[in-house]
Amino acid sequence: MTVAAVILSATTEGALSDTLGQPRVRRLADLAWSGGALPIVVLAPDPDGAVAAALAGSEATYGTPAPPEAGPRGQMARGAELAAAEVSDTTAVLLWPARMTWVGPETITSLIETHGTDPATMLRPAWHGDPGWPVLLPTAHLVALRAVAPDRMPPDVIADLVARVASRIVEMGDPGVVIDVDTAPADLPAYEGPPDPPAGHAHEWGADVAAEAGLTEKD
Repeated sequence: MTVAAVILSATTEGALSDTLGQPRVRRLADLAWSGGALPIVVLAPDPDGAVAAALAGSEATYGTPAPPEAGPRGQMARGAELAAAEVSDTTAVLLWPARMTWVGPETITSLIETHGTDPATMLRPAWHGDPGWPVLLPTAHLVALRAVAPDRMPPDVIADLVARVASRIVEMGDPGVVIDVDTAPADLPAYEGPPDPPAGHAHEWGADVAAEAGLTEKD
C-alpha cells in the first residue's frame, strides 16, 4: 500500500506562514514524511516561487493548483492526480488542509496502517468522536470525488463522499485532527493516542524518525 499526502493551501500567505520556525507547508511535508506518507504533494498559489523554494530539500513536490472554478474538490483531485503520476501504485491519498498543523505523525502512521487492513474504505481520524483531518481517500474513489459539486467547501466535500462511498471514523486520540492553527500548540489538549490500535494490532512508531524531523507528539 502506498499512501500519498496532498497538502492544500488556498493562499500563498497561509502556505508560507511561520509555524514553529518553519513555513507551514514545509513543516507539514516533514510531518507527513515522518508519519510514512509518500509521495507528498503541496498545492498552493505560488506566483513568485516562494512556496516551491520553501519545499526545497524536503520529500515534497510542489504542484500547480487546479483552476479556481474547479473548487475544493478540484484541488483535492488535482493533488491526487499529481501523486499518482509521481508514484503509479499510489492506493490512497491523505487530503490535508494546511491549516491543520498540529496533527501528530503517529496519526498518519495509524491511518496508513489501517488503510492496509481496510483498503476500500475512506478513513476519517477523530478526536473524542469528532471527525477531522487529514481524510484518507482510496484512489478507487476519485471518480466519486470528481462528481462532487465544485461549490462545496472542504467539510461538505467529505460529507458528500460519506454519502457515496464506504467510510469509517477512526478514533486517534489526537486533538490535532480537529484543532487548527488558530490554537497555539501550548493550548492544545494533551495527546492521548487511540484507545485501541486503529489497524487492529499494536505497533512501535518511528520515534527516531520524528526526532530527526524535529517533531514531537504535541507538535
